[in-house]
Amino acid sequence: MRKLLVLLHRWAGLCMAVFLAVAGLTGSVIAWEHELDRWLNPGFHYAAPSSAPLLPATEVARRVEAAHATLQVSFMPLAAAPGQTLVLMVAPRMDPATGKPHVLGFDQMAVHPATAEVQGTRTWGQASLARENFVPFLYKLHHTLFLPRAWGVDWAVWFLGAVALLWVVDCFIALWLAFPRWRAWRKSLAFRWSRGARTLNFDLHRSGGVWTWGLMLILAVTSVAMNLHDEVMEPVVNVFSRTSPSPFDERPRRTPAEQAAAPQVSRAEIVERARAEGLRRGWPDPPGFLTYRPAFDLYGVDFYVPGTSRPGLGPPRLYFDGATGALAGQRVPGEGTAGDLFMRLQFPLHSGRIAGVPGRILVTALGLAVAVLSVTGVVIWWGRKRARAA
Repeated sequence: MRKLLVLLHRWAGLCMAVFLAVAGLTGSVIAWEHELDRWLNPGFHYAAPSSAPLLPATEVARRVEAAHATLQVSFMPLAAAPGQTLVLMVAPRMDPATGKPHVLGFDQMAVHPATAEVQGTRTWGQASLARENFVPFLYKLHHTLFLPRAWGVDWAVWFLGAVALLWVVDCFIALWLAFPRWRAWRKSLAFRWSRGARTLNFDLHRSGGVWTWGLMLILAVTSVAMNLHDEVMEPVVNVFSRTSPSPFDERPRRTPAEQAAAPQVSRAEIVERARAEGLRRGWPDPPGFLTYRPAFDLYGVDFYVPGTSRPGLGPPRLYFDGATGALAGQRVPGEGTAGDLFMRLQFPLHSGRIAGVPGRILVTALGLAVAVLSVTGVVIWWGRKRARAA
C-alpha cells in the first residue's frame, strides 16, 4: 500500500510542481497587490494637486462617458481615498454601424476625482512586465496562467481546477507518507540543519509539509472553490446545506442588443437608494463600490469606506434592478444558510483577508512555502533518479 501511495505522491507532485510553484510565488506577491501597484505607478493612482472640490463619483463616471462615447463604466469606487484617483473599469459600447463592440485598447482608467480628467489607462492583466502592467499581470497569471478560452471552454478554470483537486487528494497522501513509523513521529517534524544539503532538502519537503499541512489543505480546497465553484464546490456543499440562489441565477441573460442599451435608472439614483436602504438596516458604512452587469441589467452596491480594509467575510452587498431600481437581492456576511457561510469563506480564506494584515502576511509565507515544497520535491525525485541510474 505504501509503495502505491509513494508512486501516486511522486507523480502527482511532478505534474503539479511547476504550476504550484508559479501559483505560490505569484500569490505571495498579489497578497499586497494594491500597495505594490500604487508604489510602482504613482502617476496612475495618485491624483495631481487641484484646488477644485471633489465631484461625486457618479458625476465623474458620467463625465467620462460623455467625453468617451464608445465606452461605459462598469465597475467603480464611490469615493477616492484621500489624494488618490478613481480607478474605473470600463467596457466598450456596441458600434451601431457594425453591430460589434468598439475597440478601446484599454479597460481601466485612472480619473482625477475633482476634474474628471483621465490620468492614465491600461489593459488589466495584459501580458507585460512594464511597471503599469506588472501587478495585474501577476494577478492574471496566478488565476489563469494565461491559458486561452477556446471553443466556448475556459481552459484556465478547468485546468487549474483539476490541479487544485489533485492537490487536495495529494495533501492526504503526503500526510500519510510523512509518518512511516508513528512511534517516531518526532522525526517527521524535525529539521536536521547540520546533516548536509541533501538531508535538509528532504526535511524541508517532509517536515515543512507536515508543519504547514492544515494551511496547505485550506489553500487547496479554496483553490477548488475559486476555479470550480459551480462545477464541483457548490454541488458538494449543497449535499450538506443548500446554498441560496443569487440574483444572477434568477434572471435571464440579455441579448447583445439589449446589453448595448443604457440602464433606465441612473447610477446616482441607485446609490441614493442603496444609501437609504443601508441606513434603514442600520449599517455603519456608506455605499463604497458600484458595479453594473449589462448581461443581467443588474447593479451591485458594496458597503464600506473606500481606502480601508475590511477583515472577515467582506462587505455587505445589495443588488438593484437596472430597469426599475427595485431591490433585487442581497449578500450579507453572516446571514444565510451554513452552505452560504461556507462558500463566502472561500475567497477571504484563500487571500488571507479574513484576518486583515496578519492574514495577508501568512498567505505570503504560505505562497513561498508552496514554492519551496514544489522545488524540494523535484530535487528529491531527481536525486533518486540519478542514484538509480548510477
